[in-house]
Formats: sequence, C-alpha cells, structure tokens
Amino acid sequence: MFETPRLRLREFTELDAPFIHALVNDPDWLRYIGDRQVHSIDDAIGYLRAGPMASYAEYGFGLWCVEHRATGEAVGMCGLLRRPTLPGVDIGYALLPAARGRGIAFEAASATIERARTVHALPSVLAIVSPENAASIRLLERLGMQLVGPRALTPDTPPVLLFECSFHTRGAL
Repeated sequence: MFETPRLRLREFTELDAPFIHALVNDPDWLRYIGDRQVHSIDDAIGYLRAGPMASYAEYGFGLWCVEHRATGEAVGMCGLLRRPTLPGVDIGYALLPAARGRGIAFEAASATIERARTVHALPSVLAIVSPENAASIRLLERLGMQLVGPRALTPDTPPVLLFECSFHTRGAL
C-alpha cells in the first residue's frame, strides 16, 4: 500500500490472523489497549473482518499491517480509525515486543499521519492513550501532536488522554 525507508504498510488479510492473535494478546496490548477477546485464530479472523477490513471498505483506511520491507516480516500495526466516541479520525499503533525501541513506531506513524493529510485530506488526526503509557505519550509528542486533555470515551471507562495534530488552523478541537 505505501512504504517508508524501512517499512511497508499494507492492508491486513485473513492470512494475517496468526500475527494478529499474537499481537492482541501481548501483555502490553492487554494492559494499554484492552482484551479484544481474540483467543483463537478464528477469533483473529473475526477481528480482522469486523475491524480493519470493514474500515477499509467503509472509509478507505483502517489499521494497516506494518512489515519490514527487506524481509516481509510483520512487526506491528498502524493506521487510522474512525470511532463513534471521538469527533475525528485517530491514529492507532502497536508493535510486537521485539520491534519496540527501534524507531519503527515513529516511522510508521509519521507516514500514516502524512497519508491522512495528503491522501485522505483530513483536517487533523487525533490520538488517544492511556495516561500510564509513557512510551506512547512520548511518541505522540515526538510526532508533533498536542495534548488536548483527558477524555472519557464512554461513561463506564476511565479517561484517556486525547492528542491532536491539526493540519489547518480552522477546525481544530
């Protein structure tokens, strides 16, 4: 779909179900993002169909598989989401533990934000993060995103921190 110097970001397919199963059951995913009830390969296929693949069909974007260009090895996901609980499109990302700390998240997220601006002509990109996820907060700040403040996505969940990267001065939150 699109590339960076080290990475390829492409749409997920059902063949990625084993990778998704591993990623969404990583302890950090469960801690900071939550349990998506993906406990089998069939569950992972359902997650892909209902999540990323449905988003591609409806919006023309979604979470993309992040893989090394040189090897084709899947190392994470990064992409754009439209959530009913947010006033705009947000960026999401997650990497397998072995891929963290190498600048991969920054490279993938930078390319995703640029794609949001140029290909999808979005006025801004939002991000939500658990207040305890210091590494992700640092990444959002490094990407040039500004803290908007805490936001409860639903009445029964704890607040998250909302960040925004605005491409135009008008229409910012």
